[in-house]
Amino acid sequence: MIARYPDLADIVTVIANNAWASIPLIVEGKVIGALGLSFTTAQIFNEEDRGFMLTLGQQCGQAIARAQLYEAEKTARAQAETANRIKDEFLAVLSHELRTPLNPILGWAKLLRTRKFDEATRIRALETIERNAKLQTQLIGDLLDVSRILQGKVRLNLYAVDLKVAIASALETVRLAAEAKSIKIQTVLSNDIGKVLGDSDRLQQVMWNLLSNAVKFTPTEGLVEVRLEQVGLNAQIQVIDTGKGINPEFLPYVFDYFRQADGKTTRVFGGLGLGLAIVRHLVELHGGTVQADSPGEGQGATFTVSIPLLKNSERISSGEVSQAEISTDDTLLAGVQILLVDDQADVREFFSFALEQYGATVTAVESANEALKTLVQLKPDILLSDIGMPVMDGYMLLREIRKLPPDKGGQIPAIALTAYAGEINYNQAMAAGFQKHLPKPVDPVDLATAIVNLIGND
Repeated sequence: MIARYPDLADIVTVIANNAWASIPLIVEGKVIGALGLSFTTAQIFNEEDRGFMLTLGQQCGQAIARAQLYEAEKTARAQAETANRIKDEFLAVLSHELRTPLNPILGWAKLLRTRKFDEATRIRALETIERNAKLQTQLIGDLLDVSRILQGKVRLNLYAVDLKVAIASALETVRLAAEAKSIKIQTVLSNDIGKVLGDSDRLQQVMWNLLSNAVKFTPTEGLVEVRLEQVGLNAQIQVIDTGKGINPEFLPYVFDYFRQADGKTTRVFGGLGLGLAIVRHLVELHGGTVQADSPGEGQGATFTVSIPLLKNSERISSGEVSQAEISTDDTLLAGVQILLVDDQADVREFFSFALEQYGATVTAVESANEALKTLVQLKPDILLSDIGMPVMDGYMLLREIRKLPPDKGGQIPAIALTAYAGEINYNQAMAAGFQKHLPKPVDPVDLATAIVNLIGND
């Protein structure tokens, strides 16, 4: 290989009577490619020819760069349009799902207040109100969970968990929905499965989401099967249904946030499309994996969860009493003096009534200033305080209380009962001096459990 033209040797190569020119395509100082020219008959190239070829290469490089930029912008626009469409569809679904339960709640509440019904109708109305209130609570809970997940702030209360118990609890939750559709739930649970290190409530949440999805998308008189077995060093749970199935094109996105196979107003199935995204994250927090399989639409789906087993079955205790371990009789909180502060009369009345059913003595006040006066006089065993109150909020109240000497109530155990349910609100409550933070609405059993654990650990 001989370069006949030393001044053009950087771009022109001549072999025998053939010549080749390799011209770098340079854009903003970066080589993005090369332009090749061939000549069947070698000719004499001069500096003008060299300049022409370099100019040609520069123009080709700029043209290619513009084309690449156009394609990148086109792709970015398409992605932005897709993201906006998904966001708009999600917000529309969110509005629909949050508003829908309000109709029967408000409707039946007004009818019960303004008319007289027989006992059967009254019971049906109350069951409808309760069912829809729980549904709305679950929707809000999903949104808060996603917020915590996206911020990486989900906390796990880890100890040895029997997955059969978590599965049984989730099955009990979805049983009525399954019976309403005449869906048979079949379980195949191995008896020799060890325990996993995990958060029992979160693992039950995983199972509830998978099972409720299976029931939702399985037609009447269908079948849902739950399997638990050991595979290698892992516990494997499978939820198998004979339902709607998953389109192969959507299968890779089934665990994505804010994604639904059908997000239009014509969709058949409700929900926010967040359950499976939450499932994936919670399973991964436990060191496990989850995957979805489906032969296609109308052919059912299988969700497989795999979680590492503990090497031994020694219980890692959280030091707290669980709901299953507490009594629900009227002596659970016997002798416990409770100071409750909330600016909403309905909330005060409900919590007072609920806690008195467990034997507690409740003194309810409507402001932080009243709470400070009552605390010194009454010397209660525990304080339950709202956060969002006028003049002095719950954070300010606790800071004032913690300034008091112990004999004036300065060390009283305190629980925040609040609709401010985000991670930042939890941190603010802990910083102010609360020992526990319970987001409203709070189930009376959950509240009684928290009180027992807090007083017991005090």
